[in-house]
Amino acid sequence: MSVVLVVNSGSSSFKYQLLDMQHEQVLASGLVERIGDPSTGSGTGGTATHTVKAAALAAPDAPAPAVTDATYTIERVIPDHTAGFAVMLEAFAAHGPSLDAHAPVAVGHRVVHGGARFFAPTVVTPLVEINIDELSVLAPLHNPANLAGIVAAKKAFPDVPHVAVFDTAFHQSLAPEAYTYAIDREVAEAHRIRRYGFHGTSHKFVSEAAAAFVGRPLGELKQIVFHLGNGASVTAIEGGRSVDTSMGLTPLEGLVMGTRSGDLDPAVLFQLARRADMSIADLDTLLNKRSGLKGLAGVSDMRDIGERRDAGDPAAQLAFDVYIHRLRAYAGAYLAQLDGVDVISFTAGVGENSIRVREEAMATLGFAGVEIDPERNARRERGIRRISTDASRVIVLVVPTDEELEIARQTLSVAT
Repeated sequence: MSVVLVVNSGSSSFKYQLLDMQHEQVLASGLVERIGDPSTGSGTGGTATHTVKAAALAAPDAPAPAVTDATYTIERVIPDHTAGFAVMLEAFAAHGPSLDAHAPVAVGHRVVHGGARFFAPTVVTPLVEINIDELSVLAPLHNPANLAGIVAAKKAFPDVPHVAVFDTAFHQSLAPEAYTYAIDREVAEAHRIRRYGFHGTSHKFVSEAAAAFVGRPLGELKQIVFHLGNGASVTAIEGGRSVDTSMGLTPLEGLVMGTRSGDLDPAVLFQLARRADMSIADLDTLLNKRSGLKGLAGVSDMRDIGERRDAGDPAAQLAFDVYIHRLRAYAGAYLAQLDGVDVISFTAGVGENSIRVREEAMATLGFAGVEIDPERNARRERGIRRISTDASRVIVLVVPTDEELEIARQTLSVAT
């Protein structure tokens, strides 16, 4: 059995999955949160939630157990990521699966920003750690936390390779005309100002899954993938390679998101600085936390937007209309960049679950050969599925993303 542990580390939490890669099954998963926070009402600090999946409770060839999973919670002070990994190991020892029987052959780590240096999964060395730290200037909220997880995980698993999988790596295939901003070249080069793109792990997974589902070689397909969650991005993919993407230097550019503005005239910032006396920190908070759906309607969840629209809330209606307008604008742009498209896929929380968003986003693309089947689109089924008609020249899919599985696949490809 080839087992990989996947870690997604934040500043005060980390998620993990233990995967059996022979069958691509999750054996266990968990979340350790409130790291470094001793001040809760109960006097405890962090919380670790550990879920043992059914696949870990039975032999590989045995019938599936009646209980699909079992969840355990631990509460205690967790001062740092190293202590968090100790709690994770305790959960494995107490509740399974046994890491003696399911020993990881490698640990894969999600790292948000690889800059222009990392374009593939990379075995972590001291030099790679230095580079991840140095690239924190491009992702100050993410890379330091990702690195803290790597350092702690290496202490917990010192004898196996650790692999960094970068959100930006998939977009390193962008051509200069796609990643270059039209500002002073020397300034841009000095400060590494360019489009990097994000959600690359998801876009790669979804585009490959879509190709397998439609039964055509990845290299032959022109695809558009909409990753629509609280953060949202869209990527044009030709022959399995990213050729354009909506996020840029940071995850702020592009589509309207839950709390982020997406595309904005840069002069808005000048105006607010001059007229509203807003500082750089104020503007950062405005665009990242008080904009998008939340800024327009007061709520960031598309389900809440839908409920308020149905109740006749004009702010929610406007928020939805602005959201859809931006989706259509990018769809049209990427149709032009690709000179047509074979497959369009929707993924992530909104993309996988919002019938209305998919319907409205595709409503104006009949000229390009897109024809949505209302009944297929309205079905709430699990797994990858087609929502376009059989006659549609463009196949439109819903593809559940699995970034952890993609990280595990990439980890295994370089670690063994």
